[in-house]
Amino acid sequence: MEFLTSNKVKDIVPNFFEQLDKKISQIEDKDTMIDLAKGNPDQPTPSFIIESLKKAVDVKSNHGYTPFDGKQNFLDAIARYYKKIYNVKIEAQKEILTFSGSVVGISAIPQIILNSGDYVITTDPCYPEYYTSVSLAGGKLYQLPITKKNHYLPELDKIPTEIVKQSKILLLNYPNNPTGATATEKFFEQAIEFGKKNKILVVNDFAYAAIGYGQQPISLLQIEGAKKYAVELNTLSKTYDMAGWRVGYVLGNESVIMALKKYHSHVYSTVFGAIQDAATAGLDSDQAAARHIRDVYQNRRDVLVHGLRSLGWDVEKSQGTFFIWVKVPSGYSGQKFAELILEQANVVVAPGIGFGSSGKDYIRLSLTHDEKILKEVIKRFSALKY
Repeated sequence: MEFLTSNKVKDIVPNFFEQLDKKISQIEDKDTMIDLAKGNPDQPTPSFIIESLKKAVDVKSNHGYTPFDGKQNFLDAIARYYKKIYNVKIEAQKEILTFSGSVVGISAIPQIILNSGDYVITTDPCYPEYYTSVSLAGGKLYQLPITKKNHYLPELDKIPTEIVKQSKILLLNYPNNPTGATATEKFFEQAIEFGKKNKILVVNDFAYAAIGYGQQPISLLQIEGAKKYAVELNTLSKTYDMAGWRVGYVLGNESVIMALKKYHSHVYSTVFGAIQDAATAGLDSDQAAARHIRDVYQNRRDVLVHGLRSLGWDVEKSQGTFFIWVKVPSGYSGQKFAELILEQANVVVAPGIGFGSSGKDYIRLSLTHDEKILKEVIKRFSALKY
């Protein structure tokens, strides 16, 4: 017997990255295929974090359930980290909640803030999971185009008044996936003022916090008074190459954190205690490992951007993340050019349309391969016929 699913599930759009996986699974010549479509960190987790995990596995208290909010030592480490890196004071007990990956927060925040028909304002393009999280919460998405012209920062003054009145969340993501742009202090100040004026929660998805080139990406919570109107999502996935470990957190406005704790205790499980202990070691370290990971990505960015420019491609150096946002040649959509690249070069790239309509003329390339492979990509691209 086949059971009917709920309308909420029926309305979920197919997962963009799952679709990419299916496309990859159908490729015949997988031995020579190069996957630049997904952002799965390829560098190893720092050895001292792995050693911390090994020791923590033997700790008896880690064999049982951990507190829903997170272990106290991990919460305290997060607070110390934000004070040390961003000079932001956080109350560990009231202003932090840990998750099994920050994507849990992306899903949970709309659930605790939105009522049916409320709007979430975000960018176009954006991380595809935003569409699903808002839809499942019964909300609607209003998107502001971000382009080279506006430095990939949304122009908040262009939001129609009627949309603002119906909005509950301004959802940002800087450093930005897929464009690689970073936010300025001035923009974050405008975002906080917008939230304050309109009683809208400002959220920054800070997944690529540690991957900024030239200067350290700014935290939304560094803006004066931001904790009154904002929360920030963070993760250890990119900072320490711990994507498979599934550990992240949200911090900021106390009322939002308390509501998230209430929701989280009913819907999600806790993070394995040994992983929290290992994560604590990462946050309390001197951050040399995190800087090394960033530097590797920066070198790869420089290799790929230089190579693409030598082919005459329209490409900017990303300011952060481990992605390159590339405008495709005239006469092609991003989808069509991605298909051409796969057919002629056996390289998989992400069509920009998967991130929103403003990305229709772009493709996204990942830096999660070593320089030798990226140079091979350039070699293959040089032979493309279009």
